[in-house]
Amino acid sequence: MQFEGCVLVTGAAGALGRAVVAHFAARGAALALLDRDAEALAAQVREVPGIDALPLATNLLDPAAVAAAVGEAANRFGGIAAAVHLTGGFTMGEAVHETTAATWQHMLDLNVNTMLHSAAAVVPVMRRARRGRIVNVGAMSALRGAAHMGAYIASKSALMRLTESMSPSCATRASTSTRSSRASSTRPPTASPCRTPTRRAGSRPPRSRR
Repeated sequence: MQFEGCVLVTGAAGALGRAVVAHFAARGAALALLDRDAEALAAQVREVPGIDALPLATNLLDPAAVAAAVGEAANRFGGIAAAVHLTGGFTMGEAVHETTAATWQHMLDLNVNTMLHSAAAVVPVMRRARRGRIVNVGAMSALRGAAHMGAYIASKSALMRLTESMSPSCATRASTSTRSSRASSTRPPTASPCRTPTRRAGSRPPRSRR
């Protein structure tokens, strides 16, 4: 199955990023590759046969840098059809009552703020095109608490809840369409232009209990 349009991937030089990039490259997608490691991005472009890619060394913690990179990608490829946000980080070892301000901020920066900066730049581009997909990668471990992982779990859980909140806000504000969002659905350009299903590896969103 071929993919038309540009896929923007953050954290593109990481292990998961390389797999995602290879997947879309094999299906003919144009790719905007965002990562802070310029050398790794350049090597990746050389290694993937026939790839149509724009490597963009970007600090995802700098909202202005992210906006500039997204704008460059949109201009190069005529828009952004999908964005896959993979940037994140992991740390553990501290009990909740021992969590330092530095650890807490570090996890929020890597797992939440990078996504917010990406969304702030990508969503307006998709709204103008009246279509788009956003995939933010969470973590199975964020579905419940665990010892010595409080900051990491809380930050990944925040990312997942924010992603769930993006879908209705994008759909209602950007389009008159009221159809529900499903990750596997296909819709014409007049449907809701920004759809944001949370992706957690190997899991479905938990149902609320009453």
